[in-house]
Formats: sequence, structure tokens, C-alpha cells
Amino acid sequence: MIGKLNHIAIATPNLDEAIKTYKDILGVKISTPLDQLDHGVKVVFIELPNTKIELLEPLGENSPLENFLEKNKKGGIHHICFEVKEINSAILSLKKDGATILGDGKAKIGAHGKPVIFLHPKDFNGTLIELEEV
Repeated sequence: MIGKLNHIAIATPNLDEAIKTYKDILGVKISTPLDQLDHGVKVVFIELPNTKIELLEPLGENSPLENFLEKNKKGGIHHICFEVKEINSAILSLKKDGATILGDGKAKIGAHGKPVIFLHPKDFNGTLIELEEV
């Protein structure tokens, strides 16, 4: 069902500091920050030859990142994102197999302008999984 690794997301309490660290120490090019109001995060992407790194910080009072950052004060790996060809088919298959889809169980538009869903970490060895339609 899943295709290639799309990105690894790293939560940070301060996006500007994270951007500076990745630029100054690793010398990477970073995209323009993008507010994702539906997801409660502000994101930037680092393009690598084989994947992307998404840096994200909470946006708004009810950001889902708040709980993560309470447990991980300096941030850390938040989720990994895999590509799928057709998100609605993936949703049906995942539900049939007993996977827990977070939220209302329907895809939302993600930072790349494509439909995404998130799968509960309890079903995937403690790892939050994002699936993105390509």
C-alpha cells in the first residue's frame, strides 16, 4: 500500500531557532514558512536528495503539537510520512484491517496541497504515521 518515504517531521518549540540551526550547521536550503491552520502547525521543508525533513512548531492554542512538546521540551521526531497512490482506498483498507485513523477518519489537505491522514501511534510501534496521496 505505501510508497516511498515522503518526509520525516521534527517538532520544535521554536521554528526560527530550528531553521537557523539547520541552515548554519548543516547548510541546507529551507522553504518559506507555511501556516497550516487546519493542522495547528507552522511548517518549513528541507529538501534532501532522497526525501524531505519537515520542521514544525505549534500554531494556535489547540495545536496537537502541544502535548508532544510537553513531553519532549526540546522537540524531536514527531511523525514519518509515506506516500500512497489513492488516499480513500488506503482509508478503506486501513479501516478493514483495524488501523485507527486519527481525527474524523477523512483526509485533510496537508502542507503540500495534497490529501493526508494520520494513523494512531498505538498501531505502529509508537510511531505517528502520516499518509499523503501523490
